Amino acid sequence: MGETEKLRIDKYLWAIRLFKTRSLATDACKAGRVKLKGQNIKPSAIVKIGDVYQVSKGIEKKVIEVVDFSYNRTDSPTALTKYKDLTPVEETHAFKSAFHAPSLKRDRGAGRPTKKDRRETDGLISGMFEEED
Repeated sequence: MGETEKLRIDKYLWAIRLFKTRSLATDACKAGRVKLKGQNIKPSAIVKIGDVYQVSKGIEKKVIEVVDFSYNRTDSPTALTKYKDLTPVEETHAFKSAFHAPSLKRDRGAGRPTKKDRRETDGLISGMFEEED
């Protein structure tokens, strides 16, 4: 393996646009949010074609397979060709549905919530976490 063929995982994740900066990708690796075969990896780990990584960014979880190397950050359409997204459809929908959750924020100056307001809020919260059959 030549010197030009080695690519660090933090640089790869930044180059394929999963993280905005390389330091964020490095921090994610150090925090254990990037895994290879279920094991935490260091930011200096070498990327190989065919490796499958699990990457967590906040509530979003992605599973990616390395298809091609990308040493420099490129435009989004080119970056999408460098990896294959293997994220299960259920997790993709779960991430998107989190943005459609009802807002539980009260208007400023609305005063203290009444018992009725609290019961309505409790009903919303309990309805969000119930299992669907």
